[in-house]
Amino acid sequence: MYAVLQKFLFTQDAEWSHDFTINWLKRTQHNLLNMAYKQHIEDKPVEFLGITFKNPVGLAAGLDKNAECIDAFAAMGFGFIEVGTVTPKPQAGNVKPRMFRLPAGKAIINRMGFNNKGVDYLVEQVKKAKYTGVLGINIGKNKTTPEEDALNDYLICLRKVYAHASYVTVNISSPNTPGLRNLQYGEALSQLLAGLKEEQGKLEREHNKHVPILIKIAPDLEDAELSSMVDSFLSIGIDGVIATNTTLDRDSVKGQQYADEAGGLSGSVLTQKSQRIVSELCQQLAGNVPVIGVGGIDSPEAAKARIEAGSPLIQVYSALIYQGPKLIKEIVDAL
Repeated sequence: MYAVLQKFLFTQDAEWSHDFTINWLKRTQHNLLNMAYKQHIEDKPVEFLGITFKNPVGLAAGLDKNAECIDAFAAMGFGFIEVGTVTPKPQAGNVKPRMFRLPAGKAIINRMGFNNKGVDYLVEQVKKAKYTGVLGINIGKNKTTPEEDALNDYLICLRKVYAHASYVTVNISSPNTPGLRNLQYGEALSQLLAGLKEEQGKLEREHNKHVPILIKIAPDLEDAELSSMVDSFLSIGIDGVIATNTTLDRDSVKGQQYADEAGGLSGSVLTQKSQRIVSELCQQLAGNVPVIGVGGIDSPEAAKARIEAGSPLIQVYSALIYQGPKLIKEIVDAL
């Protein structure tokens, strides 16, 4: 059925197709129409960050920004679901068009710009969901918030989502919010992490619950930059890392339609770049900080390679668009 739906969706604008799909999932997730995508997947539990994940395959952030379709994605058989990126205030994101398919590379370019309905709306959707599995909530800063005030935006979101999340991901690696990636480096990174860890301690005491904080990083990192980040992660004691976000590199899609569009590139063309970062990151962290692998995971083979590199959990997004929910089952069955 997905193949038929995909043929129709791929004749339409990429963002229109995304919105149509999210609205359809939202309308069908609590009735028998969810049989169109519901599937039984064998439990293959993974212990990570003191949490038991039903299976190693998760939904990456960005697909369900406002947490409106949690139960639909749960029906597909994901072992965990990550919603967001969400910001303190609602924002429209960047000017359209801002999402483009590159079918030859099974890739997507987006420059959405954290379009979302705000953290309060997301929390209300999470409360409505029937899902009881592992839920990550991905947080960011508003575009209008100055770089030097970024920590405050992250703290606002952290406080509001803490009680409702299994873990919280701090997105400092999207290429579509000006200045955001600057938070990955040096003193800016250290101050951000220290502020988040301090607040985490307060919230843990307040809620009598430890919610791990993970940092999502970019794939476009030089070795020295990655080593510097690892030093910060280890010294401040961050709970985990998600590697990687989308890339600005266009070498893998040269000559393809839309290849020169601004934004982050994701999909199968990201497989090797993300694999390299995960391998190097896991080697440098030496098991002291756990890693979730994401980026170009489009097959059981790619999933196994990422897990063997040191990330026991993986996430998918773009490959789900190109292949449909069956990909989840194919990966889990092969592991």
